[in-house]
Amino acid sequence: MFTNRARKATGKRSGAVLGTLALAICLAGCATDKMTTGSVSRSASPQALEAMSAQQLAATVETLGKSYSRNPKDAATAMRYASVLQMSGRPDQSLAVMRKLAIDYPADRQVLAAYGKALAAAGELEPALDAVRRAQTPEYPDWKLMSAEAAILDQLGKSGDARRLYSRALELKPGEASILSNLGMSYVLEGDLKSAETHMRQAAQAPGADSRVRQNLALVVGLQGRFKEAEEIASRELAPQQAQANVAYLRTMLSQQNAWNDLREEERKRN
Repeated sequence: MFTNRARKATGKRSGAVLGTLALAICLAGCATDKMTTGSVSRSASPQALEAMSAQQLAATVETLGKSYSRNPKDAATAMRYASVLQMSGRPDQSLAVMRKLAIDYPADRQVLAAYGKALAAAGELEPALDAVRRAQTPEYPDWKLMSAEAAILDQLGKSGDARRLYSRALELKPGEASILSNLGMSYVLEGDLKSAETHMRQAAQAPGADSRVRQNLALVVGLQGRFKEAEEIASRELAPQQAQANVAYLRTMLSQQNAWNDLREEERKRN
């Protein structure tokens, strides 16, 4: 997930509008209405968590919260708890968990990386950047940390620095869907939807692409006014009602902010 970033002084209104829309749509799609059953184990992956309904997430938060309260220094449990809190729309509580864990494990790379992501989710971008950079080791660089650092730089308005990092991350992990998707979002935040779609399509077709990557593609297509196509992409994994709701929300936001006219005018000037 990606938050709206500080804008460069370019005078382009559509870029700022798109940043807001990208955030709004991502938030609107967080709690899908999937009718699934079953519990999630202690080792539940992010993909498994992503497939949960809002009710399942709430139950998982309660279960992990109890485990965490029994032993707050259990790093694995604390990080899972913080992740589920974030997905449940509780970034401040997630950050509190990770801040305490970072105090207990100040040199642990995984803890620092998760702390950085929690800081970014809570809007504390400069401290997030510091935490992610401290987690990185120049002699054995981690492409995931590079991509995370680049995403934070994007939110700080440093798109050039961010894209250079994405390129380095892709050298370490060629064709990685999550990096390509983050790179696509970099162009969304700048208002360059054609470049964004190019990278999003590459991400969606890459091995290992998950639901979030494909929903980002649906977002970019919808932001260009191709609502039917966006709904078709979203419907491949979301319930039809949820896909329709996301597209309807996108239409409303574009209409309310008069953003679609801005986008069309900017596209006309480019051509």
